[in-house]
Amino acid sequence: MKTIDYPKVTRLNSGKVYVSFKIQGKRVRVSNGKKFGLDIHPNKYDSNQSIEVANLLAAKIYEKLIIGEDLIRKAENKVLSNTEALYKALKSKLEENHSKHHKTALSYSFRSLSRNIKGETITGEAISKTLFHFTNPTSYNTMRRYLLVLFSEAEKYGLPSGLLNNFKKRKGKANLNKPFEDIPAILNELKTFNYNLYLCCLMTYGCLLRPHREVRELTWGDFTADLSYIKLSGSRNKSGRNRIVPVPSYIKKLLNKGDNNLNIFTGTTKAPNPDYFKCIWGRFKKVSKLLEQGQTLYSFRHSGAIEIYKRTGSLSKLQKAMGHSSINVSLTYLRGLEIAELKEEDMPMVELVLNLN
Repeated sequence: MKTIDYPKVTRLNSGKVYVSFKIQGKRVRVSNGKKFGLDIHPNKYDSNQSIEVANLLAAKIYEKLIIGEDLIRKAENKVLSNTEALYKALKSKLEENHSKHHKTALSYSFRSLSRNIKGETITGEAISKTLFHFTNPTSYNTMRRYLLVLFSEAEKYGLPSGLLNNFKKRKGKANLNKPFEDIPAILNELKTFNYNLYLCCLMTYGCLLRPHREVRELTWGDFTADLSYIKLSGSRNKSGRNRIVPVPSYIKKLLNKGDNNLNIFTGTTKAPNPDYFKCIWGRFKKVSKLLEQGQTLYSFRHSGAIEIYKRTGSLSKLQKAMGHSSINVSLTYLRGLEIAELKEEDMPMVELVLNLN
């Protein structure tokens, strides 16, 4: 910080005196010490004494400015504790343009870790308690990922790096969302149970949209005028890329286009709440006579993926239809769906001479 110049005392033609100085490049002029909590009023004295009192005011103001500058320097150079750095990192992230879900997860991760911190230092024990609170590998990895976001940001404020180095990602078992063998039958059962859930599942299967956000948040403005395509911007889907998907005729004939700004399920400008389809599906599971173990709402998307792959045999087409960021993601997706990538004729061959005696 630039050194503060000593205040200057000046007498006007009228005989009045004032003290002037600069703060952050801006010139300030005062005729008494009121702003600084000083009971010094030079202009209450005669002309001979006013200069003397003004010089006293200048000295006192200078002293105040020096003390203030020193406090500012100390504040700027203060080394933040681990917890202070972490809190500052959270605050910074919450001010950025992230989704509500992302911000909520960051806040939850911050609170979970904070409960295990003793004092102001983030120890390996505190991190361990936070992560291993979760026995499920997916939950563990999710918490680790959000802590990594916070720690990376907190390093800008002095948090030591590498605090998560000893806590590796955990390998979980793949959850198989079992596809449906009889799509029409399960859809008919859904139709009699709840029409909105039926339409959601139909679009998850036929348009390969993700149900809990992409389908739930659909407005009529997301459709082309003839309802033949759905267009979603990168901010509206998981891949972060613009996505255009065709609407099959069996879905198109069920749609009755409304005003562009209206949600297709609520008929208002607001989408159903984030747990809307999750809750209805939970109730459906209790009464369904057709659902099997391992079949979920996402099984409709998985079943649609199988259908595309069986009909086209093309991974690139599957990748585009699913909105995956790469073919590798689609490959992983197919493994999870137990699609056999090797056939018998692909296996190594050898002619064996059989001894039948």
